[in-house]
Amino acid sequence: MALPMARRAVLCRVKGGHRGLGSSAAKRVEPRVFSGIQPTGIPHLGNYLGALQSWARLQDEFSCVLYSVVDLHSITVPQDPAALRRSILDMTACLLACGVRPEKSCIFQQSQVAEHAELGWILSCLVSMPRLKHLPQWKIKSQNQKNEGSVGLFTYPVLQTADILLYRSTHVPVGDDQAQHLELTQDTARKFNSKFGDFFPVPKALMSTSRKIRSLRDPSAKMSKSDPQRLATVRLTDSPEEIALKFRKAVTDFTSEVTYDPEHRPGVSNLVDIHSAVTGLGIEDVVRQSRGLETAQYKRLVADAVIEKLAPIRGEIKRLQGDAGFLGQVLDGGTRRARELAAPVYDSVCKLVGLR
Repeated sequence: MALPMARRAVLCRVKGGHRGLGSSAAKRVEPRVFSGIQPTGIPHLGNYLGALQSWARLQDEFSCVLYSVVDLHSITVPQDPAALRRSILDMTACLLACGVRPEKSCIFQQSQVAEHAELGWILSCLVSMPRLKHLPQWKIKSQNQKNEGSVGLFTYPVLQTADILLYRSTHVPVGDDQAQHLELTQDTARKFNSKFGDFFPVPKALMSTSRKIRSLRDPSAKMSKSDPQRLATVRLTDSPEEIALKFRKAVTDFTSEVTYDPEHRPGVSNLVDIHSAVTGLGIEDVVRQSRGLETAQYKRLVADAVIEKLAPIRGEIKRLQGDAGFLGQVLDGGTRRARELAAPVYDSVCKLVGLR
């Protein structure tokens, strides 16, 4: 299976090769989208509905879109090396199966573009420690580490900032839980521009319009790849039997009718959110069409809708996982394009800072 080379060659092309960006080029801002996803297991239903589904749509709305498998972020917590190598390819397969196309989007492996880490160091010299301490994910994740978290875990929001600014990105798709990290990126761009001249565009958030998908076993928490409860999370590669079981065991309440009340009936409301998201129906339409069903019957209805939605994605992931050579080719091609975009930006940053 070959990449469409002719179209790939013109995607996100950089004029002037690897030369630094001049002042006039710095003022011209091409609309550009960047986002990343960690290769830490197969994405779940919430990842798909909240992010990956929209990634496929954005590549038709913007002429330059970059999606990175951010493997450097994944090693901020312990990883098995062999499993990580597999997960990088698995995540690439998932992106492709969800509709991200290498001829429309630059799909690449973060660690293979050295400028990410290099720009991260420069930007880390502009960000204060108190600012990083207030970010919610440091507080949460460091509590799970016996040594109270690594330096990498503490500073990874700066690397995340470098990921975005390295491509002079103008738009970043984010969910509510990433809003503060994007604010750090925006503030860092302003601080750099104030100190060294107007260079980085201040990226705008493309906020997800999907409701947050909750754990099937604890609707007070969001669905998570790291949830230790096997029945809590629906993964894109789950079989129909596994999906049916997880919804059958989903936590609801003792009221049998289907209503939407996230505050007082979070479990049932989570099922309604999922049903709405996978069918495209509004919340009111879902509730109206489910009138007369008991909760157990409704669980089967939602499970069937999810199975139908994920079936082609699951099949494509399984097919692509059997073609490691093609997945490597996709990443290699994307990495070359990412390097072409990153090199002139980083060169200009070094000149502005005084390193060259």
